[in-house]
Amino acid sequence: MPETIVTVDKLSKSFTDDQGSFQVLREMSFTVEKGEMVALVGMSGAGKTTLLQILGGLDSFEQGTVVVTGMNLRGLDTRKLAEFRNRHIGFVFQFHHLLPDFTALENVLLPGLIEGRSHSEASKRATDLLDIFGLSRRRGHYPSELSGGERQRVALARALFNNPALVLADEPTGNLDRSNGDTLLSHIKKANEELNQTFLIATHNNRLTEGLHRTLYLEDGRITENSDSARILSS
Repeated sequence: MPETIVTVDKLSKSFTDDQGSFQVLREMSFTVEKGEMVALVGMSGAGKTTLLQILGGLDSFEQGTVVVTGMNLRGLDTRKLAEFRNRHIGFVFQFHHLLPDFTALENVLLPGLIEGRSHSEASKRATDLLDIFGLSRRRGHYPSELSGGERQRVALARALFNNPALVLADEPTGNLDRSNGDTLLSHIKKANEELNQTFLIATHNNRLTEGLHRTLYLEDGRITENSDSARILSS
């Protein structure tokens, strides 16, 4: 039987500002199985980033249940959430967030040093990942010396360093042209197929959703998988 990596049940999340309270997520429920590549699609402001932050232990929620890799995130303190993120979650953002004074290799191996691995062990793991993503000749280059697509591939390698149970990607092709976006998608597929990585990817890129296993549509704070939502969101 497939292993469930994410279970969300009746999740609700509200924000409060000077204008009052606004409910961005409304009793949503869904699951993600190990080895899936799932797209999360919704209009700007629909709550995609908020949902990813909750799943990654970066944001709190008021109601419902969120279980990731068997861990119930409700009520975990700051220390336990940090341990959960470091051990189980990989993040890829629209902007690469690479450290400018570190080479590609150094950026990728940094999570290993934080985890307590030796430099030689971390360096080998980082080298292997950069090789997988076609960056073996760019290991010693700094972010300013890399193309936008190469930077995102370095960011992907860094996200996978600790072999996370779940990779959360927030508009990973948002700053890339079509060619580089397609290349990044091919490497995401490669990570899924060869490394058995599980992905939940927030995106507006229809070409990206076509390459994934299934699509969740976020509309009015709720998750659906039906074609009506697809038609509304693409109009």
